[in-house]
Amino acid sequence: MKHYVIVVVSSLLSAVLAIFFYKQVEDPKEVIIRETVPAKYTNFADPFKMPQQRPFLSAAPTNFTDAAEAVRPAVVNIRTIQGGKGFDLWGANSMGTSSGSGVIISADGFIITNNHVIENSENIEVTLNDRREFSAKLIGSDPSTDLALLKIKGVDIPYLSFGNSDSLRIGEWVLAVGNPFNLESTVTAGIVSAKGRSIDILEGQDRIESFIQTDAAVNPGNSGGALVNTAGELIGINTAIITRSGRYEGYSFAVPANLARKVISDLRDYGQVQRGLLGVFIDEVNNTRAEELGLASIEGVYITRVTPGGGADDAGLQQGDVIVSINGIKTKTLPEMQEQVGRYRPGNTLEIEFIRKGKQSKARVTLKNKSNTTSLMTARNEKVLRDLGFELRELTREERRRLDVDGIKVISIYRNSLIERTNMDPGFIITKIDDKGISRVDELIKKLETATGKVMLEGIYENYPGEYYYAFPMD
Repeated sequence: MKHYVIVVVSSLLSAVLAIFFYKQVEDPKEVIIRETVPAKYTNFADPFKMPQQRPFLSAAPTNFTDAAEAVRPAVVNIRTIQGGKGFDLWGANSMGTSSGSGVIISADGFIITNNHVIENSENIEVTLNDRREFSAKLIGSDPSTDLALLKIKGVDIPYLSFGNSDSLRIGEWVLAVGNPFNLESTVTAGIVSAKGRSIDILEGQDRIESFIQTDAAVNPGNSGGALVNTAGELIGINTAIITRSGRYEGYSFAVPANLARKVISDLRDYGQVQRGLLGVFIDEVNNTRAEELGLASIEGVYITRVTPGGGADDAGLQQGDVIVSINGIKTKTLPEMQEQVGRYRPGNTLEIEFIRKGKQSKARVTLKNKSNTTSLMTARNEKVLRDLGFELRELTREERRRLDVDGIKVISIYRNSLIERTNMDPGFIITKIDDKGISRVDELIKKLETATGKVMLEGIYENYPGEYYYAFPMD
């Protein structure tokens, strides 16, 4: 028995010694263990106890190739020629040229671009992406939105369809497509950085600045080009950049497609924009004003004054009301409200939601034109008044009641004009033309359009007794 114990112990010792010497001479091995476990975010002991971030999900496909292929053929180069009818002080021809981009929006050759691209031009040349060249006709322009409409004649003309710029969301991918300097096309990508942005670059009392801001690269020559979504739909017209160097620095701005569509429809149908007015003077809602009015948030557009006899006055809106939506679309800022109103014409009725003394109410406002009527004006009609040199509007209800007359009020007179030479003053109320009563602006325009020889206007001034007469020739 003792013999077996000695044998077992000897065997165990031999085995242990063998393993020990083997480990001493064997090279170490790296062991890799693979396990299927969920990934975890590192815990930084957030003192604010923010909820754990969910895994990233892409909002939309970022493959731009299909959209770029669809858009490029419809974006054109526009070359304009200005001057050329004389010489400067140094004896050189004063002709100048400029270049920009445009977007074909119909199969029959209508092109939308920026007003500043074609402004003061005598000849407009359009080059398509396939290098075909055309002479373009200017249909109309609108400095208030910096848009213009051109027309070319051709066959097999590619064009873009409009998208819905209201559906754009901050952070959404967009493409800026231009055709500058005859480079055939340039395509850049970016995201929507902001909407309803005003950068104070347009002039005029009727200006509408409610730009889409993006970080897609836009350089000189891309003005008038297309801003499109990843589906290849036109959702803006590239118009401006903010820069200190003269080159792109990350801020580009486009006119929203929904506003552009209305403007160019007016230019095509009437030769000018039919601008509907609410009849109010407005201002932003700031923190102080929101506290004074008891508003739940710093949003909306504050009415500082209501135009007598205007659409807002007729609907019962008052100074101090805060407009918060138009036709169900929120108007958080002044540019957003201007864009919404800018989509409609005189005679259109809008549902206005507003806050008065802490209570939310609604009103239906019928838009009017500058003359305080619901009539649509054509470029030809406005030309009659512009050539004569005055601006007119119809009397309000309160003015008709107070003065006990029907008539048309002269609100401004142009310098060195035919009307100024008659010594007429602003504020004159026209009651008769050639001894026939008149009370509507459109009626007066029709009579002026067909008049020959001398025309006599009869009327009164509110603060001066008696009747006054002014005569001028109509050639």
